[in-house]
Amino acid sequence: MTKKKEAGTIELLSEPLTDIDTIKPAVTALEQRQLIARQLNIVSGQITWQTAPTEQTLRYNGQQLIIVYGPIWQLLIIGAGQISRYLSEFALALNYQVTICDPRQEYAATWQTEGTRLDNRMPDDAVKALIQDKRSAVVALTHDPKLDDMALLEALNLQAFYIGALGSKSNNEKRRKRLTDLGISEKALARLHAPIGLPIGSRTPPEIAIAILAEMTAVRNKTPIWSPKL
Repeated sequence: MTKKKEAGTIELLSEPLTDIDTIKPAVTALEQRQLIARQLNIVSGQITWQTAPTEQTLRYNGQQLIIVYGPIWQLLIIGAGQISRYLSEFALALNYQVTICDPRQEYAATWQTEGTRLDNRMPDDAVKALIQDKRSAVVALTHDPKLDDMALLEALNLQAFYIGALGSKSNNEKRRKRLTDLGISEKALARLHAPIGLPIGSRTPPEIAIAILAEMTAVRNKTPIWSPKL
């Protein structure tokens, strides 16, 4: 006798948007890069919004449906070079909000990647202004210690989920020494991904960009990045 497998079930909820004002609390919160929870009573149809302290998965108890919405993931790239161009294009494809920071006029003047924002402030000022939450990443790619270190000094004391810097092992050892001398703690310094990116033998700008974004994705998804192939 063959035993039949029980099929799974899925429940769908469809809600008409009859009043645009009902989503204004969410729009306001997301513009301010805050987490906000939407609670729906599926019996009465009543909707309430409240600030969410942490990111949570969808919850449903048969009567209340709670969904937490968060701000768009953002990437701040220091330096408007070739690697930055490819990294920004790939990051846009993954729905990141991308900002390029470069106070050097000769580099900023050549930046043409559509869909990104160009910031001419000094890197530390840009980091302080833009990096406010755990849905943010900072990548330093200028190869100029004065600019990269300025960004890292600020970023390593903030909540960004990923902080990385371009450079060889020897250059990054020197960078870590400089940052330590400037007061960055060992715990904070442990958050720095440098040399940046997964070790996949990348050489060209697009290959390096792929390695960086792959490592960012693994960290964002809390996935171990060790592999016998690496």
